[in-house]
This record gives sequence, C-alpha cells and structure tokens, in this order.
Amino acid sequence: MATEVKFLLPNYIAKGATGGLLLGDFNNWNLELGFPLTQTEDGSLTVTISLQPGQTYQYRYFLSDGRWENDDSAKYYATAEGMYVENCVVEVFEDVIETAAPVKKVAVKKTSPKKTVKAAKPSAEKEDLAKIEGIGKQIATLLNKNGVLTYAQLAKSTAKKLKEILETGGAKFNVHDPASWPKQAKLAAAGKWEELEKLQGELKGGK
Repeated sequence: MATEVKFLLPNYIAKGATGGLLLGDFNNWNLELGFPLTQTEDGSLTVTISLQPGQTYQYRYFLSDGRWENDDSAKYYATAEGMYVENCVVEVFEDVIETAAPVKKVAVKKTSPKKTVKAAKPSAEKEDLAKIEGIGKQIATLLNKNGVLTYAQLAKSTAKKLKEILETGGAKFNVHDPASWPKQAKLAAAGKWEELEKLQGELKGGK
C-alpha cells in the first residue's frame, strides 16, 4: 500500500519562486514527469505524492526561476557520483511523512544528520558549458557546483543569478560578464550550433 509523503520547501529557500517541480528517483529525474509544486500563503512550495513504503528515494526541487534547491530538513543527503551535487534522501515508512519540520507523524532512520552516502548519477547529464563564449573550464565547474549542469538550465538563469554565482568563486571572476550566456545556452539547448557560432562571432567582434 502506497504512503502519502508531503514535500515542503520553506519560503526562505524558495526566495520568491512561484512554482517548480519535484524531481527524484520516483520519476527518473525526468522534467516531463516532475510533480508540480504549489505555492502556499507564506511563499513556501509543497506537493504530496504517493510512494512505496520500505523504499529510499533521492530528490531535489527544480524551481521556476531555474534554480535547483535542497530541503534543509532532510535527515541525510547523497552525493551524486562524479558531480558537485548533493541530493536529499527520504526513507518511506508506512505512515504519513512530511519532509519539513515541525512534523507530528514521521518515521526516520536513526543516523547522524546530513550523512553523506554514495549515490547514482541523476539522469540530468552534465553538458559542456565551456562551449559557451565567455565560459572556461573553471567557470563551468563553478556553475556545476551551483546546480547549473545543462544548456537548458543555463538558458533559464538570469544574468543577475549568474553574477551571484561568479561572486562565490572570488574576485578573479568579477571581470566576466554573463549577460549573453543564457541567450547562447538557449541556442545550444536547441541544437542550433550554426546560429550559436554566428552569435559568438558577433560577440568576439564586439570586444
């Protein structure tokens, strides 16, 4: 018998995102099969789904503004092999489970908080972001570390958000201007390589 599991991303993590998707092992990390998140009155995002008891699932939240976020109340996390990403982990028992504190009816495995375990790589394959003009290997690694793994994710990112990511890497990245990256990434995600090459030529010519 399936167990109803409530997932809730608090408003201080959602930070104004009006919606998004819950992705994880239960839908093969497939955006087309993602569970839509509903915004509550306080700005939190939530969804309740049915999962099989006795199973352990990894999951993350993909928000409407292009961010990947984790639940800060997960009991432990799993590091995706070969990636700078940690997934939340929920273990389902025969009871109603809520993923955000406070909870009344919750069964959890006794373990140290935020225990790291080895996990399978999500199906969202990392793409070569260095093909974008202005992004080198170091910046690509920095973007990956902050959850930007694919051209589609980069295309949905704002210049402001990308600038914030660059700032986390230190002063040496302050000279880079990410304004054109989402436009380039949109072409790359659509496989429009000739148009991308033309655009990059224009960008280089303008320097």
